This record gives sequence, structure tokens and C-alpha cells, in this order.
Amino acid sequence: MGLRFLPATKAIPKEMLPIVDKPAIQYVVEEAVQSGFEDIIFVTSRSKSEIEDHFDYDYRLEHTLREQGKHDLLKVVQDISQMITISSIRQKQPLGLGHAILITRSSIGEEPFGVFNADEITADEIPCMKQLIGVYEKYRSSVVAVQEVSQEAISRYGVVAVEPVEGEDDRVLLVKDVVEKPSPQKAPSNLAVIGRYILTPTIFQCLKRTKLGAGGEIQLTDALRSLIEEEPVYAYRYEGPRYDAGNKLEYLIATVEFALQREDLGEEFRRYLKNLKL
Repeated sequence: MGLRFLPATKAIPKEMLPIVDKPAIQYVVEEAVQSGFEDIIFVTSRSKSEIEDHFDYDYRLEHTLREQGKHDLLKVVQDISQMITISSIRQKQPLGLGHAILITRSSIGEEPFGVFNADEITADEIPCMKQLIGVYEKYRSSVVAVQEVSQEAISRYGVVAVEPVEGEDDRVLLVKDVVEKPSPQKAPSNLAVIGRYILTPTIFQCLKRTKLGAGGEIQLTDALRSLIEEEPVYAYRYEGPRYDAGNKLEYLIATVEFALQREDLGEEFRRYLKNLKL
């Protein structure tokens, strides 16, 4: 529901809040495209139709831009609607990430698939998900992206217990357990699960038998613990930039850093920041 961003999210889905001039979710979709995906399923609620609308064809807007000779903007709009095939499934109750994945089962079938949390943005030269795909192609097992986090932040995440994999460096690890939002004293490591996963279809069986957990939700963490008992699950240590766009401070940091990278804004914006009296 985007409660941390009220009142802005009273009428706008938090995933549609702009970072510079693109909604946060567009950065996530672009990562999917750059990682080689051809189809995306949005799991949404009744208040989030703007997400599908953003990626849909808009004849009236395109016609207006064409008539006004604004061909650069026309290309931007066309690229959005043509970048990938999109469908959506409505989650009728907010029963958690595990439930959101479970209701896609009939659409996904018996194939491995990627999961992107829409409020987490990664910005590495090689997309985070593409890095996960490399691990999946080697081991043909589920892979979760993890990142080192501070002791102060550890209780906001699922945290993995891991062991080394023979022949691998410390970026590819075997997951032995996942603990949801542990206290710093009980955390098995400082490696937190971030919002990128490649999952085998076995996860659907695990989710189906997972009971409601923390917050009255079907927790993906609980299903992953079941999955570990049936087949190997790997963790990949992601070391690139990541922003939690559902956190106000990180949202502001992302806006500044993405603006500085823009050819049309970066130089002037950098001068402005240097002249601030802080």
C-alpha cells in the first residue's frame, strides 16, 4: 500500500513514483529486458491499474506527439509499450510475496522463472538478474541474490546461512537456511536476501503447503526453507548498486544518483549540488 510514502501514494501506486522522469517500476522492467526475459507477469491489486496502463499502447498520446512533431518523446513512449510482452494477475488479498508468486503458477507452468521485487532497483553494468541467470545455467537450481548489509539493517531482511561451494569464489554459495528478519544477535550471517530470485517450479509445491506466517502472510522465506530440503538452492553475492525505492532516504539517493548519470542533466545538476550551502 506504500504507507511510507503517504500522502503521495494515496492515489498513485508506490511503484509509479518517478525517479527523475521514469517510474520506479520501469527501471525494474528494463532490467528484465536487459537480462533476456521476453514475458513479464505483474502481480497487482485493484488500486494499481496505472502500472499496466504505463506499459500499454496509448494511441491518443502517440498521435498528439506525432502531430506536434515531438519525435524524441514519441520514441520514448513507443519504446515503453514495445519493450516486452506484459500480462497481469490480480492478488485479491495482500497475503505476501509467497502468495503473489503462488498465484502465477497456471501462467508459468513447469519452467524456471525470475522474480523481481518492484520497489528494489539495481544498477550494475551487468544487470543483477543476468548475473543470477549465469549461476542458474551452471547449476540448474534456484538462485537468490544476497548482499551484505549492516547490523542495524539486518532485521529488515531474510538472512541466509551459507557454506562455500567447491570450485567457486565467495560470490556463489550454497544456502543451508533462511531466517526471516532476525535480530542482529541471531542472524546467521550479514548476507540479506534482496529482491531478485530465479526459482525452479518446485517452489510452487513448497508454497502450496506453506502456512500463513509472519504478518498473516505466506512468506517466501518459509517456502525457501522447504525447498532447501528437496533440492539445492544457491546464493549469489551481488556487489553492485541497489536502491530500496520503498524507503524515503534511499528513494532520494536513487533520484540524485540517477540524475547525475544523465547526459542531459548530470553536469548542470552536479554544479547545483556543489553550490549548495550545507
